[in-house]
Amino acid sequence: MASSSSETSKLWGGRFTGATDPIMEQFNASISYDRRLWKADILGSQAYVKAIHLVGLVSTEEKDAIHSGLGQVAAEWESGEFVIKKGDEDIHTANERRLKELIGAAAGKLHTGRSRNDQVATDTRMWLREELKTLHTFLRALIEVLVLRAEHEVDILMPGYTHLQRAQPIRWSHWLMSYAWALQRDLERLDELSTRVNVLPLGSGALAGNPFNVDREFLAQELGFAKVSDNSLDGTSSRDYIAEFLFWASMNAVHLSKLAEDLILYCSKEFGYVTLSDAYSTGSSLMPQKKNADSLELIRGKAGRVFGQCAGFMMVLKGLPSTYNKDLQEDKEAMFEVYDTMTGILQVATGTISTLTVHPEACVAALSSDMLATDLAYYLVRKGVAFREAHGLSGAAVALAEQGKKSISQLALVELKTISSVFDEDVAAVWDYESSVQQYSAYGGTSRESVLQQVSSLKTWLQIH
Repeated sequence: MASSSSETSKLWGGRFTGATDPIMEQFNASISYDRRLWKADILGSQAYVKAIHLVGLVSTEEKDAIHSGLGQVAAEWESGEFVIKKGDEDIHTANERRLKELIGAAAGKLHTGRSRNDQVATDTRMWLREELKTLHTFLRALIEVLVLRAEHEVDILMPGYTHLQRAQPIRWSHWLMSYAWALQRDLERLDELSTRVNVLPLGSGALAGNPFNVDREFLAQELGFAKVSDNSLDGTSSRDYIAEFLFWASMNAVHLSKLAEDLILYCSKEFGYVTLSDAYSTGSSLMPQKKNADSLELIRGKAGRVFGQCAGFMMVLKGLPSTYNKDLQEDKEAMFEVYDTMTGILQVATGTISTLTVHPEACVAALSSDMLATDLAYYLVRKGVAFREAHGLSGAAVALAEQGKKSISQLALVELKTISSVFDEDVAAVWDYESSVQQYSAYGGTSRESVLQQVSSLKTWLQIH
């Protein structure tokens, strides 16, 4: 029986004699999403035809025709005129089919020694390599916003929290910088990931390598890769770079979700520390007084989807035998969706934080003298009392204030002396919030000088990143 025309049009159709079930054909196809790789696929093919020309597999005329024809295909994609046809199961098939329509039989030589296995691995690396630059730009912009706000709003005091309970006074700027440093690590990880993405698998064939002595270093130079993959089995099947990207996004989303959660609380009536810009808020269809922090809630919510894609793809990888398996087709939807989600999250986070209004008076009003109980212990330490004993004495002062239904700062000196004779007139200086934050002067602390030192350090780092 002769092969059906629909099978012979496939890049793999020659061995098959029966038609593919239409449901299976749809199930197998990836063109609906991997079409996003069109540019990388064409650039990879243009480089590859040059490489096979160097080893005599195509003539100069054929090489020029293929290279020019691919340029025409690219122009059609760029203008939106490219027509996907029945049988175009993936971007590689679609581009080669169109190339053949444009230049004829010479198109059939393009795939010599190449497999879709090394082709798709190359395409996804090229696509991700470029898009990581966009994420770098967005993430860096967000860090800059946090750093600039910290510098300009360094004098605002607010409660610091542990276990979501007020703990010690800190600076608003110190809180901002805590997220700036977390995101700085994310930016470092992103740059490190870019290095590992920038490895060329093209020339690995289906799994065993290239039999025509194609110059892979030439291919790497043509396509801007820093190096070639060292093993053809690994080169065609490794998706470490995509899994690592998904983890990077998950970690970044964790930091942004935590930041969003803090701000959701801070902009509520119960806290009132900040007000979001109308540009990043929405209302209620029923309650006209409502101003909802939907920008932040969506950041928090979308983080869960990012985690899910990461966990799901790791489950795809964990049971695979070596080299290429069709399961790996699942890499692209995860990569594309997470990329799209993260570009949205980063831009909305930057807009939200850059336009919110902080209310210094509300932040200060939330401070209370019980948050200085540790300072009372430090007062005793500075008088020569061992910290563990000082901690107990401060706790006794807290208990005494609670028994008297008053704040700890309202305890008279005579009452404090019933706890320890070390207390003296100068204990009154403990109940000053500015003095409290200023004592944390070691680098990394919440004193004014320390925060500005952090700002300076991160500004310097950003200049070279």
